[in-house]
Amino acid sequence: MTVSERRARFRALHESGCFLLPNPWDIGSAVRLARLGFKALATSSSAAAWAIGKEDYEITLDQALANMALIAGATDLPVNADFETGFANGPEGVAANVAKAVETGVAGLSIEDRQGDGLRDDDLAVECVAAAKAACGNALLVARTEAYLVGIGNADFAIRRLRAFAEAGADCLYAPGVKDIAVIRAMVEAVAPKPLNVLLMGGLKPADLVKAGVRRISVGGSLAWKAWEAFDAAAAELRASLADR
Repeated sequence: MTVSERRARFRALHESGCFLLPNPWDIGSAVRLARLGFKALATSSSAAAWAIGKEDYEITLDQALANMALIAGATDLPVNADFETGFANGPEGVAANVAKAVETGVAGLSIEDRQGDGLRDDDLAVECVAAAKAACGNALLVARTEAYLVGIGNADFAIRRLRAFAEAGADCLYAPGVKDIAVIRAMVEAVAPKPLNVLLMGGLKPADLVKAGVRRISVGGSLAWKAWEAFDAAAAELRASLADR
């Protein structure tokens, strides 16, 4: 399947219904998820970082691009890339890096409004989204506000940002960290007819998100985290088995 065909299929998934978007971190995890019947995959910045012994936001642009190419080339499924802030501080740099990301074969990518420990100001955040859209070609652009993840748990603020990103050309909107189903419904209505992505966390249930009108559901680094927890537990048990000998 060609890259253009995968991108067309990915866009079609956003037109109606709701789909799950699990996050592999290497070829093996991508292939396993494809075999389980998922319709699309996504990279995770945290999962990619853990796979090379780093923490989230510690990977470089080249490392992110390499992981994106690895996952996108593992199956015929469309892949959405977690592209953090675009690995740049301004719209020109974001656009240049998004162009590089698109060349990896991903079907879509997300750009967030984080800046250091806080957020980009309103104008800069919108300019970066608009620049990313211009550089995306036929790949789908997800614009996300990190408001909830940096401690700004203000629904009105997040909704205002999502609307601004939608007006700037984003194809899909995302506010990771929101847990209130009533707020999620308000977000769905605010960005309609464009789709909303929600991160599965805090007791949220897929069935309730479907009823709220959410178009796609992400799990972030949770699958990778569970895998590493199991690894740590098994390794600790192995080590303990000879501790007294």
